[in-house]
Amino acid sequence: MASIISAYLKMLFKRFDKNPYAPLAVKEFRYFVCGRAVFMMGIRMTVTIIGWWMYELTNSKLALGFVGLSEIIPALSLALYAGHYIDLHEKRRLLLRGLLMYIGCILCFIALSSKYVADHYGPWSIAAGMCGIIAVTGAIRAFNGPTFSSLISQVVPKEILPAAAAISSASWLLASITGHALGGFFIAWMGIQKTFIAVLVFTIAGYILLSNISPKPVYASKAASTWQSVKEGLRYVFKTKEILGAITLDLFAVLFGGAVALVPVFAKDILKVGPEGFGILNAASDIGSIITVTLLTLFPLKYGQGKKLFFAVFGFGACIILFAISKNFWLSFTALLISGCMDGISVIVRSTILQLKVPDELRGRVMSVNSMFINSSNELGQFESGVAAKLMGTVPSVIFGGCMTIAVAVITWFKAPSLRKMNY
Repeated sequence: MASIISAYLKMLFKRFDKNPYAPLAVKEFRYFVCGRAVFMMGIRMTVTIIGWWMYELTNSKLALGFVGLSEIIPALSLALYAGHYIDLHEKRRLLLRGLLMYIGCILCFIALSSKYVADHYGPWSIAAGMCGIIAVTGAIRAFNGPTFSSLISQVVPKEILPAAAAISSASWLLASITGHALGGFFIAWMGIQKTFIAVLVFTIAGYILLSNISPKPVYASKAASTWQSVKEGLRYVFKTKEILGAITLDLFAVLFGGAVALVPVFAKDILKVGPEGFGILNAASDIGSIITVTLLTLFPLKYGQGKKLFFAVFGFGACIILFAISKNFWLSFTALLISGCMDGISVIVRSTILQLKVPDELRGRVMSVNSMFINSSNELGQFESGVAAKLMGTVPSVIFGGCMTIAVAVITWFKAPSLRKMNY
């Protein structure tokens, strides 16, 4: 039956070449999308658990910042070398190896959240253990994130890469929404340790699905030295102005607009909604992103993508300010929801540029540079938010971040005309 359905989908998508869901006719892409989504659901649940658990243990906003710092140091330190390594090795095997390491980290979290540890160690000792495990996941992510991104182009034909990138982004966001929300509800229903056990089930399921992808060829030459290989990837990013501009704009927007890092504080101390409300708020921006990504998959941006990217970043900053001053749960939820809609535009524009412009032999290195700018900006933003909240107070620090995001959008509008005029 599965083979009949697959054959029908292939016939259907050949007939309708512009079908936005054409990549789903490719069996390995379906394994990729489903495996990545299930695995990411578990990882997002982990992020939610850690945020709530850390604030419960320490009652410290600065501690939330150190969660981000713990992950960003190894992730940034290894990012450039990771790109070189990824390009020289078979990506499917490398990805599965990283997933197994993640599973090991989840097992460590399960042990750390046990009653024995709670009875024999103080809150700050447990917090330090959490940061140690998070540092390991940061090192793994330096390799796994770019490998996921690089693998897409080897799973589907180039002519349907834009659609594949959109579907991949949509599935990632859907998993993120579900993971954030489930994390909050599971904490309330089952407690920390049992929620980590649920995460373990999701991550193992993701590993099994992704293992169905066949090994892929290696395109990069092994003749280049490590440093020469790294420079080649950096050189390509800095000479391709559209890539550099989009990455830089997103970096500063996320760095200063990282209000999500302080959602545990807003949920517990300001809105007083408990772990269930925390899970909903944590998922709000991802819900907005999935709405935008779904709409842009069905109705792609036809022109003026550069200008629309700037408007989206400006709107994102305005939403962060609204979230900061809100004292109503549903207004706060709406502000985060719309901020996610704005962020979804950025995700689609940036991922499409990367998939279309980067040659196969440079994908690992370029995606690693992208990871340094984009993924790491989340953790840097989390650290910045924690420090700013400690120095300025929770609400003023988030207002400051939103204002800085708007300022970055305005300055970049005038400083990067090629990005403003970009079309694809």
